[in-house]
Amino acid sequence: MIPVTASPVRLEASVDARLSRWMWLVKWLLAIPHYIVLCFLWIAFAVVTVVAFFAILFTARYPRPLFDFNVGVLRWNWRVSYYAHTALGTDRYPPFTLADVPDYPARFDVAYPERLSRGLVLVKWWLLAIPQYIVVGIFVSGGWGWGGGEEGGWQGGGLISFLSLVAVVVLLFTARYPRHLFDFLLGLVRWCARVVAYASLMTDRYPPFRLDQGGQEPGQGFWTKEPDPGAR
Repeated sequence: MIPVTASPVRLEASVDARLSRWMWLVKWLLAIPHYIVLCFLWIAFAVVTVVAFFAILFTARYPRPLFDFNVGVLRWNWRVSYYAHTALGTDRYPPFTLADVPDYPARFDVAYPERLSRGLVLVKWWLLAIPQYIVVGIFVSGGWGWGGGEEGGWQGGGLISFLSLVAVVVLLFTARYPRHLFDFLLGLVRWCARVVAYASLMTDRYPPFRLDQGGQEPGQGFWTKEPDPGAR
């Protein structure tokens, strides 16, 4: 068996032990203040990525303050997406912060690269990533984009949204979140997140064509024990 190497992109989530059967119907409405903020954050994300492109091209480094800001935008987007659209595995309202919140049930991080390839920065975000865009396009249906307003980098329609709907309908009638469906959903979103980080110049590690399912990253993670006591 080929060992699974740790990814520099870490996306994790846990399902609340007690989820409301009906709250998912209004979460998209409750998240409107976040959508407004994220609209401006994604504009800033695009500008910062362009600046980082030239910084990497000339220095082989992604300026750390810019890197931390863009990771924060992706982190914020993931918390809002997890709450209101993707998986809907928590009823806890997302915090308004770019920083990591250790006790929030959706977390995201990217390991900072000390050096990045000057040559790859010219081609990885459009040419090398094309096969990944095709796969992610199937997951999100409407295509891929790392600056998508309130829906952000890896949230859209398609398979992910359909499976999220199935999960909450099951929750509505059974009061239980289907565990295997949650694991599969997180695998899809994790794949998309890795592509977003790669195309946004945050890593030179090419995203694997591999579906790493479950709430925790394989072989690493923010949590040291199984984080999904409420999933079945």
